[in-house]
Amino acid sequence: MSSPDFVIRGHKVVLPESVAPASVHIRDGIISAVLAYNEIPPACEVIDAGADSIVMPGLVDTHVHVNEPGRTQWEGFETATRAAAAGGVTSVVDMPLNSIPPTTSLENFKEKLAAASGKCSVDVGFWGGVVPGNAAALQPLFDAGVVGFKCFLVHSGVDEFPNVTESDLREAMPELARIGAVLIVHAEVPEPIEEALDAEKETDPRKYSTFLRSRPREAEDRAVELMIRLSRETGARVHIVHHSSSDALPALRNAKAEGVKITVETCPHYLCFAAEQIADGATEFKCCPPVRERENREKLWHALREGLIEMVVSDHSPCPPGMKCLDTGNFLEAWGGISSLQLRLPIMWTLARERGFSLSHLAEWLCRAPARLVGLNKRKGAIAAGYDADIVIWNPEKEFRVEPSMIQHRHKLTPYNGRALSGVIEETYLHGRKIYDRGEFSEKPSGEMLLRRGEA
Repeated sequence: MSSPDFVIRGHKVVLPESVAPASVHIRDGIISAVLAYNEIPPACEVIDAGADSIVMPGLVDTHVHVNEPGRTQWEGFETATRAAAAGGVTSVVDMPLNSIPPTTSLENFKEKLAAASGKCSVDVGFWGGVVPGNAAALQPLFDAGVVGFKCFLVHSGVDEFPNVTESDLREAMPELARIGAVLIVHAEVPEPIEEALDAEKETDPRKYSTFLRSRPREAEDRAVELMIRLSRETGARVHIVHHSSSDALPALRNAKAEGVKITVETCPHYLCFAAEQIADGATEFKCCPPVRERENREKLWHALREGLIEMVVSDHSPCPPGMKCLDTGNFLEAWGGISSLQLRLPIMWTLARERGFSLSHLAEWLCRAPARLVGLNKRKGAIAAGYDADIVIWNPEKEFRVEPSMIQHRHKLTPYNGRALSGVIEETYLHGRKIYDRGEFSEKPSGEMLLRRGEA
């Protein structure tokens, strides 16, 4: 075995099957071996995480709205990926909408790649988009390296990325099944929302209860039922993004037991907040689907425990603060989206350990499962020989309070501001290079484009 360039070791290393003392040997940006804690070659550089800190795989976040090109006043590759590095996230996958143009054709994808070039502090992959009439563009996009495709069943919030109907899906999904691409779905159908909005027209838009009633669980439940049926009929693999409604969990459970190719994610905000706690006018909490009631939240936690919900991703969806209508507190007019890319690990650790979950659960939800979703599970999401040396060292006992000054996102507005969290990110390594060290960043961005291997 060739000598490593250096070794990272710790007493608490999160490995695929255990948490144990170990030394992680790194050569040419790859993990060359994982050996015993004291198994170090002579004269080798050693980075010791110490007795208290955790050595964990770099996080993988497959649901990030970077918004570049076209809406860099909302975010951008430079700021989003710095936030990722500060949060121990070493791989993000960019959503195909909110940028102009959206990633719905090969030419648009080339613009996206050009916009990202030289700006990324972490590795970045890309989702393509399914919109009405672009079925012929799907294979060229997939061949060019997108990891899969996203669609909306309800208005996306931006006109450049229109939602699809069942007839659009019946055109696109057989093609996705043929090429072997996953379809990720914003699963709300419009009819229950339109009916609910009509009923709420005379109700105070500052009240969170008004907004919550305007996005009923039925919209999610019917969308999930539709996607189960279409996946069953077409054989296309489907993934439900940012799942919120606990009422749809039985249908998902039955579908998975039946062998339908469907997976599910949720987000920290659905596991942290509860509708009963959100003050009127506090539009920083608005997202779609909405944060629902406390009993709904606890059922999502149960679904995570049983493995029905496989992963927790950020759905980082920023916008300029003015679009949040903080001056009026109007929930119906405010942009729906929560910024949390930098905070996913400490949020989830703070919540999970209160409920008896382990570091291994955390690594599964935040690292391994997202990597599997996008076909990176032989390269990302684990500390094992042959994997990229993407590693985060963090202290689980140290606490901090979220302050706008520490946030690396372009805009500092987040509903987590002022919240006390456990889990301080100390160092982040990408391909064996230290890219973040206790508030300091590497001078030159070294992130790579995560195009599907074997394609142009």
